[in-house]
Amino acid sequence: MPMSAMRSLRFHFVCGLLTLLWLAALPCPAATAPRPNIVFFLIDDLGYTDVSYHGGEIKTPNIDRLAAAGAKLEAFYVQPVCSPTRAALMTGRYPMRHGLQVGVVRPWANYGLPLDERTLAQGLQSAGYTTAIIGKWHLGHFAPEYLPTRRGFTHQYGHYNGALDYFTHERDGGFDWHRDDQVNRDEGYTTVLNGNEAVRLIAKQDSAKPLFLYMPFNAPHTPLQALPEHLKLYEHITNQQRRTYCAMVHAVDEQIGRVVAAIEKRGLTGNTLFIFSSDNGGPINQGATNGKLRAAKGTLYEGGVRVSAFVTWPGKIKSGLVINEPLHIVDWYPTLLKLVGASTEQKHAPDGRDLWPVLTAGAKSPHDAILLNTTPGNGAIRMGDWKLVMGGNRPENGSEALAQPDAAKKGKKGKPAATGPTTELFNLAEDISEKTNLADKHPDKVKELRTRLEAFAKQAVPPKSAPKAADFKSPKVWGEKE
Repeated sequence: MPMSAMRSLRFHFVCGLLTLLWLAALPCPAATAPRPNIVFFLIDDLGYTDVSYHGGEIKTPNIDRLAAAGAKLEAFYVQPVCSPTRAALMTGRYPMRHGLQVGVVRPWANYGLPLDERTLAQGLQSAGYTTAIIGKWHLGHFAPEYLPTRRGFTHQYGHYNGALDYFTHERDGGFDWHRDDQVNRDEGYTTVLNGNEAVRLIAKQDSAKPLFLYMPFNAPHTPLQALPEHLKLYEHITNQQRRTYCAMVHAVDEQIGRVVAAIEKRGLTGNTLFIFSSDNGGPINQGATNGKLRAAKGTLYEGGVRVSAFVTWPGKIKSGLVINEPLHIVDWYPTLLKLVGASTEQKHAPDGRDLWPVLTAGAKSPHDAILLNTTPGNGAIRMGDWKLVMGGNRPENGSEALAQPDAAKKGKKGKPAATGPTTELFNLAEDISEKTNLADKHPDKVKELRTRLEAFAKQAVPPKSAPKAADFKSPKVWGEKE
């Protein structure tokens, strides 16, 4: 080989080697991804019009201020009742895939969120996050492996069950207040205790390590119990149920204000992503209001599944945005994992879609169809502006606070019996209140949506249930064996 050719070969070899070394030295995508603190406020049974920014009478200045600083999600969907929404958030998958599509996880249930599901907390923990849950878990506690600290949370504070007494911290005679999944005897009103714990956690958090703070408040879910100082603010409301409910929402707003202030005090506001949502529509027979939305918690109508929601990240998400694209709580799972550069390798594919382009680039909804639910007795799906409801007058079985008088009448043995049409089609762009059933006028559209709904239904696993045994006795402490 001529000397000139050998020199050329050596030159190209050295250049190639240097290039490979340079590429190897580049940081991987996960290392360069932004890792903001993430604070997720999930409110329990908040009515659509029970925040000031939706025209409600309850004073929610802290919620309003945070919402105004970011993007209001005006077509944001969740599940009709509590546990299913939490399962959807934690896994990015519709709860019909977990068998949690009907009702809630009862205190005596011997099941929870399946252990083969990777949780949002586990995904964020793998990306270097400190992960904390402060508030209500409600995804199973019958065995230790189902508890929050076994499902990806570095820190836990709060309770496992729904419908907790706000002062005694008991459910059905069993005590239910825990820190790091061990019994905790802190005394006080649960909403305030949750705020105290969050402020304490933020104050001591290593600023070099990002924080995922999941705050699922149990308020304003029943039992309706409020602090005297908050009740006094709403003494002009004559309906006692409504007055107490308003006072409970007011307490939540105060604690959200304290959490935001704690973030600001640490100088972390510019690197904190705030997310806010209710877990289902408001129970209007227990003090909530849903405005123009039809029906309430426990139903597949908009009052049961469309909720007040927003997302705020100063400098990253434009303030004052109003987004009307249909989105679902399953979308937060893939969105957050992708945002922070966490691994998306897992056993089960999420149903959620990355909504970041919708929030930051004006993109359309990533969904061509959003499943609102499918059960053996009913189902609903939204595609574009169209929504199909099948068996909508059948409330979700097992709900602790169901719809309203016109949603169901009592059938045999006190069970809800369906009334009215079983197939309903609505154009939500023209009829957000779902007053006009267009099923007869648009049979082709009914067929199109029903085909998609039935495809989802075929993928569903049978709903889990937990009938209470006649001899069941509550433990002294929930989550502990007697």
